Amino acid sequence: MKKTLSLLLLIALLCGLLTGCGGGKAESAGAAGGTLTLNVYNWGEYISDGSEDSYDTIAEFERWYQETYGQKVKVNYDTYASNEDMYAKLSAGAVSYDVIIPSDYMIARMADEGLLLELDFDNIPNYVNIDETFRSLYYDPDNKYTVPYVFGAIGILYDANQVDPADVTGWDLLWNEKYAGSILQFNNPRDAFGTAMYRLGIDVNSTDKSDWDKAYDALMEQRPLRYGLVMDEIYNLMGSGEAAIGVYYTGDYFFMLDGQSGDVDLRFCAPEHTNLYVDAMCIPKCCQNKELAERFINFMLEHDAAVANALYTCDASPNRLVYTDEAYREEMGEEALEILYPDRREFAETYNKVAFRNLPPEILEYMNTLWENVKIS
Repeated sequence: MKKTLSLLLLIALLCGLLTGCGGGKAESAGAAGGTLTLNVYNWGEYISDGSEDSYDTIAEFERWYQETYGQKVKVNYDTYASNEDMYAKLSAGAVSYDVIIPSDYMIARMADEGLLLELDFDNIPNYVNIDETFRSLYYDPDNKYTVPYVFGAIGILYDANQVDPADVTGWDLLWNEKYAGSILQFNNPRDAFGTAMYRLGIDVNSTDKSDWDKAYDALMEQRPLRYGLVMDEIYNLMGSGEAAIGVYYTGDYFFMLDGQSGDVDLRFCAPEHTNLYVDAMCIPKCCQNKELAERFINFMLEHDAAVANALYTCDASPNRLVYTDEAYREEMGEEALEILYPDRREFAETYNKVAFRNLPPEILEYMNTLWENVKIS
């Protein structure tokens, strides 16, 4: 038994050396001439994928990498529905990925918990394309862990064929009894509580439990009015007219416009007080191929990839090559640009005042406990 146990321990040790979460050099995995593997974990509908003759980011990266470095690479691309889902899997060690694209508040949490690796910007020279106003933001003040991918705001979507324009007065619309059974709310705690707190004039980063209780009461008050709690399901529900009112991210609104049915007229309302957000590319601690991951991030900042991804996702881009590209501006149109890029040069100042922050563990736990009650009630 001891000999067998010793052999098993040796095998386990060797396996740990081969597959540990240290993040090795890109060439090491392909030293024998095999194909490198890059595992990317991203939101759904968040990268230009070649559909409808669009730019195929993954295929282009694989082609570019082989032409540039003489090495084949295979990208495995998986998606998640919320920051919380992504965090739960990575923090539990249930999955291993090389590149992730979380939102700001989750980045701050993961950095605090040691779940992110510092970037080697020698491998990311295209970082120069990121506008200065999107650097040194609160979630990564020293620019150690992240490269911004998109930014935007949360707003209210509504079908003008079902909703009276006079009722579109801000967050109150999500609690309007006239539209009971046709209102969609976020299926993640931070954003859902945020809608209630903005409506009530409460600081979304409050550390006072009584503030969270008030927001909880508001969400429970909203419960009989809701069609449901959703994330990506909102595309079909709003686009088909099955739901009349929802809340989501600016870029997704334009994405939904392209898919709405003929009897739906989707509109966007940006409340005066709302969350501004940044989603950024990071490398998690469990990365198996850090240099390759950095090269992927660098590729994502090149002109063609950055413009294609911005057009596909319809999100605002912090990459100056995108915003200044005339073809991009013409394709999006002035109305869309006004929604996506309001006060762009003043973004950092406003963002650092209103954005979601990484909550203290005690408050985070309390919020999650309240959220479980919201979901099961």
